[in-house]
Amino acid sequence: MQAKRSSGSAVAAAPAPAKATTESALSLAKTPALFCVELSNVFRLRLNEIALLRLQRGLLRFIFPDELKTVGSIPVSSSSAVAAHTALTKKTELFNNFVKVQHARIFETVKLNSEEPVEQAQKITIQKLMSAPILDPERKVLGVIQVCRKGYDLKSCGADFTHDDLQLLEASARTASKMPFMNDAS
Repeated sequence: MQAKRSSGSAVAAAPAPAKATTESALSLAKTPALFCVELSNVFRLRLNEIALLRLQRGLLRFIFPDELKTVGSIPVSSSSAVAAHTALTKKTELFNNFVKVQHARIFETVKLNSEEPVEQAQKITIQKLMSAPILDPERKVLGVIQVCRKGYDLKSCGADFTHDDLQLLEASARTASKMPFMNDAS
């Protein structure tokens, strides 16, 4: 398993202007969908490579993408879900060889909006993933942001995520923690 876990303190910071611009743009996105559109622009990802989950009564529930809102939720106690591990440890995680990581694959089977034909979309899997907890000022978990690169294999999905990318995701999680949709239990 190729995994790098970070508590945030040992990772080099992304350039300040990039983080400030990102935080400013994200703070203007008032819905989960708009926030994730902005996040996809920041990381140059497709929308189907972004997930935003909110913690409610011990369950991580998808608030983006829409297709996963009604499919189910992830118990924080799950030993096989990366999002649950991120919430429990309150640490960011980076996997540049995610296909080798043991994880719950149930949500990967859901057809998301995609430009690829159905038969091709079914062969595309998560190859690389970053996961960050969304914490309130008291370090209580509000949810989790995950971004990934999907492809047929490691070569087709694009570049590895970097430590700068991880720092940018942490900054995005801090911005998300201030958004009403992360604190709204409705």
